Amino acid sequence: MSFDFEKLQRAVRERFDSEVLEWTVFREQHCLHLAPERIVDVLRFLRDEPAFNFAMLTDVTALDHLKLPASMEHWARERFAVVYHLNSLEHGARLRVKAYVPEEPCEIDSVSGVWASANWGEREVFDMYGIVFRGHPDLRRILTPDHFDGHPLRKDYPLKGRGERDNFPKYTEIPERG
Repeated sequence: MSFDFEKLQRAVRERFDSEVLEWTVFREQHCLHLAPERIVDVLRFLRDEPAFNFAMLTDVTALDHLKLPASMEHWARERFAVVYHLNSLEHGARLRVKAYVPEEPCEIDSVSGVWASANWGEREVFDMYGIVFRGHPDLRRILTPDHFDGHPLRKDYPLKGRGERDNFPKYTEIPERG
């Protein structure tokens, strides 16, 4: 039994038409492109609607479109896209949702209240891209030190860093384990 993506598309457009920017399919992977204003409402609908039941959030990540080639500029609605990968185990379907976030203000609402699993993914996106998730319960760096300046996965971050390796504290003693 195959999932009815046309039915899903109609239902999403019927309920959230002003937020839907586009619906694309590439290699049988469906992607819903959204304006970010009601991301929580759209994702909650996708999770809670029994006909679709996208109850599993497997990943939250982001894209930086800053240096996108001219041939692909039609994809760059805003500088950043926050990407959510959803699964409906009941229906055997996967859906990618992209919400486009401007450089200023670089913010979107947190979906950690919809899926607890969004917590660490949103923290990683915040740390690596500098996208702020409004309403996140504990938005702080997760991969880089608290004092780290910058966001390493932004396209304008220097490839060789800003001297972090040369100035990183050196540890010469191995702490004892108790």
